[in-house]
Amino acid sequence: MDLQFTPEQEAFRQEMRTWVRANLPADISHKVHNALRLSKDDMQRWAKILGAKGLHGYGWPKEFGGPGWDAIQRHIFEEECAMAGSPRIVPFGPVMVAPVIMAFGSPEQHQRFLPGIMSGEVWWSQGYSEPGSGSDLASVKTRAERQGNKYIVNGQKTWTTLGQYGDWIFCLVRTNSEVKPQAGISFLLIDMKSPGVTVRPIITMDGEHEVNEVFFDNVEVPAENLVGQENQGWTYAKYLLAHERTNIADVNRAKRELERVKRIARAEGVYDDARFRDQIALLEVDVIALEMMVLRVLSAEHGGKKALDVAGLLKVRGSEIQQRYSELMMLAAGPTSQVFLQEAMEAGWQGDQFAGGFPGGNLTAAPLAATYLNYRKTTIYGGSNEVQRNIVAQTLLG
Repeated sequence: MDLQFTPEQEAFRQEMRTWVRANLPADISHKVHNALRLSKDDMQRWAKILGAKGLHGYGWPKEFGGPGWDAIQRHIFEEECAMAGSPRIVPFGPVMVAPVIMAFGSPEQHQRFLPGIMSGEVWWSQGYSEPGSGSDLASVKTRAERQGNKYIVNGQKTWTTLGQYGDWIFCLVRTNSEVKPQAGISFLLIDMKSPGVTVRPIITMDGEHEVNEVFFDNVEVPAENLVGQENQGWTYAKYLLAHERTNIADVNRAKRELERVKRIARAEGVYDDARFRDQIALLEVDVIALEMMVLRVLSAEHGGKKALDVAGLLKVRGSEIQQRYSELMMLAAGPTSQVFLQEAMEAGWQGDQFAGGFPGGNLTAAPLAATYLNYRKTTIYGGSNEVQRNIVAQTLLG
């Protein structure tokens, strides 16, 4: 196993670094580096910049309009984007549903849906979780009844991230209740502008509107929007979840945020505290270990070997690291990180004008409490870490 990058790969890195830094808007990079609120326009502006270069689907093969990069090139590109301060690509379209459409969809679905995903013009949402159906997705109750050339969908999805912006949503729906749960699920693509679709916000404890409930009341969906075969959706769902869990690990963002922890600690005068620096060191060791795990998988894939099936383990370690660095930032900033005034945030205040004037002189202190609270979710979504540990144990130990 060779974890060193070749000269060709380092040249590719330099090419990507130059392009990203030349095309990433400075105002967006500033927000990302300081954990300030990103608007829909911020996220979609970057998506469209990538799309114009054919990189919004940077993981796609050439036959579907992607660059056809290998696993190591994709990793390098992700790292350069993260370190430059780009927003995370909203994954629901290019990272999650697109591979399912490519693998199991019809040629007509390829032509209809993939171009809008690549361009960044069409915003996708995920319709998996339901009340009582989170980690146990086989228990989904949203029903889709076939009537001629259409399905009639009734039910509810919840925790739909950024669903308030969604143009389309991919859903797991129950199409057969007479068989075992996994065998009666289908994968359906639904236009969120359809009559009967209602999106209701869930305001989380950090005061943000990030997640939603989505209700379907006799929503008519053309049968041509069924991906693959009816009642085979569980197979497609598992295929998608492997992409989601690997994406959640996001080691490159962890590396960037580790540097931010150090920056905040220095600004707040706690970096010289030996005990605090020990915690930073422990976090850094775990980030390096996570990166080595990712590179090990990439090395196997690049060498034509079967990559380790560790998507669940990557998700567990990556999500726990995200919680730890958000907690260390809070500890470093101390009382100033507790400030959270929803009315002020809605009015556009995010700490910028307090650079040099806020206690401690650190403009990143204001949103730290919100970030910490938001990241409590990372060990739950994408399949709770408790369930993922069971899956990893079964995979490795039998």
